[in-house]
Amino acid sequence: MTGDSRRTDGSPERRDPDALMRRAGVRGNPDRDQHFLVDDRVLDRLPTYADEADTSHVLEIGGGTGALTDRLLAFADRVTVVERDPDLAAFLRAEFADAVADGCLTVVEGDALDVDLPEFTLSVSNLPYGLSSEITFRLLPRGRPLVLTFQREFAERMAAEAGTDDYGRLSVTAGHYADVEVVETIPPEAFAPPPAVESAVVRTTPRDPEYEVPDDGFFLDFVTAVFTQRRKTMRNAVRNTAHISGLGDPDAVVDAADDDLMGKRAGNVTPAEFASLARLAWGVGEP
Repeated sequence: MTGDSRRTDGSPERRDPDALMRRAGVRGNPDRDQHFLVDDRVLDRLPTYADEADTSHVLEIGGGTGALTDRLLAFADRVTVVERDPDLAAFLRAEFADAVADGCLTVVEGDALDVDLPEFTLSVSNLPYGLSSEITFRLLPRGRPLVLTFQREFAERMAAEAGTDDYGRLSVTAGHYADVEVVETIPPEAFAPPPAVESAVVRTTPRDPEYEVPDDGFFLDFVTAVFTQRRKTMRNAVRNTAHISGLGDPDAVVDAADDDLMGKRAGNVTPAEFASLARLAWGVGEP
C-alpha cells in the first residue's frame, strides 16, 4: 500500500480523502449520483460498526476514489470493491496496486445490479443513493452483515416499527431478512459535493424471521401490494390489489381472515400479522 506512514499511535496513516479526489481528477457529480464521503472521522468509524463480524472478505459497493476502500484494507483480510465508473475503477487499481498484486483487493468494474457478486462475509458500503433500494435487496438475501450508508429518510424507513409514521413496505421487507438499526446520522458536509439531505448509517444483522411464510416471494409481493393502499383498511387493500399480489380469490381471504385484522390499515399491521395473513392467503386465495 502506497504512502504507508504511521500515526502517533503506531497505526498506518490513512489516505486523505481530498488528496484521493485530486489524484483521481474528480470532484463528484450529483447528476451521476456521485457524493464522495470525505469526513475522516466517519470513514474511520464505518468499519467499527461491524467489528464483531467475519472480516475475511469484505464487499464494498461504489468504491469511488477509495477513501473507504483504504480503511477496509486495514480492517479486512480481503476486499472486493464494485465500481461502475470505468475511470474510477482504473484509478482504484492504480492507487491500490500493491494490494491488488498481493491478492488483498479485487476491483470489479460494472453496475452492482448486474455483475456477479462474490461470496462475501460482510459488506461495508457508501451506496449510490439512486440505487439504494435495489442494491440493498440484492444484498440482504445473501444473509451477511451489512453496514450501509443511505439517505436518512430511507434508513429510518428501513428500521421503523409498526404503528409509526415511517413504517411501511421497506420496514417489513428489510426486517424479513435481518435486524435493522440506524447507528449514525451524517451531515451533508461530510460528502463532496454535499447532498441536499442528511444521510445515515444502517447496520443489519442477519437472522431468520420470528414467523413462518409459505413462500418468500409471495409474502414480499403480498406486503408490497397492500402497502400500495396503506390508507385503506386491510379488507379493501387485499381486495383491490390482487393484480399485484397474484391472488386469484381475494374475497376468500377477506372472508376467512380475522375481522379485527381486516379492519386495520397496513401501517398498523405487524410483520407477524402479515405473515399469518400471507399463510391464510396462500391456502385459500388461490395464488
